[in-house]
Amino acid sequence: MSVLDFEAVIGLEVHCQLSTRSKIFCSCPASPPAGVSVSSLQPNQNVCEVCCGHPGALPVMNAEAVRLAVRAGLAVGSRIRQASVFARKNYFYPDLPKGYQISQYDSAICEGGVVEIEVDGARKQARLRRIHLEEDAGKSVHEFGVTLVNLNRAGVPLIEIVGEPDLRTPEEAGDYLRELHAIVTTLGITDGNMQEGNFRCDANVSIRRKGSSPFGTRVEIKNVNSFRFVEKAIAFEIQRQVAVLSAGKVVVQETRLYDPQKDQTFSMRTKEEAEDYRYFPDPDLLPIVVPENWIEEERRAIPELPAQKRDRYRKDYLLPAQDTRLLTSSREWMQFFESVMASFVSTLPVDAFAKAAANLISGELSRLSHEAGLALESARVTPIHVARLVELLLGNQLSSTAAKKVLQLAWSSGDSVDVIVAREGLIQQNDAGALEPLVSAVLSENPQAVEELCSGKEKVLGFLVGLVMKKSKGRANPALIQDLIRKAVAATTQLES
Repeated sequence: MSVLDFEAVIGLEVHCQLSTRSKIFCSCPASPPAGVSVSSLQPNQNVCEVCCGHPGALPVMNAEAVRLAVRAGLAVGSRIRQASVFARKNYFYPDLPKGYQISQYDSAICEGGVVEIEVDGARKQARLRRIHLEEDAGKSVHEFGVTLVNLNRAGVPLIEIVGEPDLRTPEEAGDYLRELHAIVTTLGITDGNMQEGNFRCDANVSIRRKGSSPFGTRVEIKNVNSFRFVEKAIAFEIQRQVAVLSAGKVVVQETRLYDPQKDQTFSMRTKEEAEDYRYFPDPDLLPIVVPENWIEEERRAIPELPAQKRDRYRKDYLLPAQDTRLLTSSREWMQFFESVMASFVSTLPVDAFAKAAANLISGELSRLSHEAGLALESARVTPIHVARLVELLLGNQLSSTAAKKVLQLAWSSGDSVDVIVAREGLIQQNDAGALEPLVSAVLSENPQAVEELCSGKEKVLGFLVGLVMKKSKGRANPALIQDLIRKAVAATTQLES
């Protein structure tokens, strides 16, 4: 048996930390100050009797967490339950001080919904089962041969977005997560920082024979906080389960963890069922009653969502799907591109302007941001830089190579595009008379390449253009050089004949 004989069935459970100032059931800070990492906080600094689970300490509901959960549900088409109930999920773990987690079980605040993804150019709807509110647990820290507990995260508000098992490949799972991340960050309900664990995923994976209906035995891969790692973890787990069944063995229902260094999953514990948690309504919390006017207020607060932006970018700017996916992958990229387009005041075609801007953002700017590990909102490069670069590019005053150099220098210095271009002498040379001697010199120095071009080997043209660009110190117009080379070679051929 091989992987081709089986079909994977994948359902994702996503934990998303809500951007509230305080925790869900107490007034302790829910997140560190802007620019400060969670890991740099003094352990057990943001805690009180409630989130530490002291006897007699009673929870008080954070209304803002309810609002953000409602907004999330409306954005994905969920039905908002106007009366929902909190439950106690009972299990023992060192970082769970009460011995139970306050969550929602059979009475979630949001029911149903859909996340739409694109698979091989076709749209697919991945259904949601529910979105429910819950508190986060603390964190176990394993150091120096002992386990310590940090409760700063205990009681931080979460929504858990529970998907139906509608996904079939690791790539679909990755696309689903990216789309969901773009939605919740666009809504402003979370910062979505995956490194800090503010957006993390549990993946439920099973396999079944192709053409069969019953689901196989489900395995849960716990707490994966990277799109790429989710895809790799699911891919490994599918291969592992196929190998188990091929060997005549049985897949065991369990919880597993993913090790990115080894690129494999390993067993953590036998998987619990819902009845093992002994859910029952929390007697210390009243039901959440969501007023109808709240729902309408949140509905009006929903901005243009990523899928809607992609459709608009394709229609108005004629951008290809690959560009629109990157530009809508997060709130900061969307805002940056929107600001660039808001700077468009020239007579240039708007679709050409948008395409050039998208190329710079998705190419060089994305690379610089990734390598520096710096968010765009904290970078020295602004939308004004990119808009001005596009004007110079489309006006044939700057080559694409020079534009990348300007962007790099602006990234490090913050200087304006015009200042950098003038200082570095980067204005593109469009004077054919000044470039003809350079072209003649390159052709005379490379007779073999000229002969190959004459015989129809077009690939050598790029080589010759590159040599002229080098002689011009990158300032020549590549299209003009190409034209001059063709004319010079054609003239030589006519003389020889």
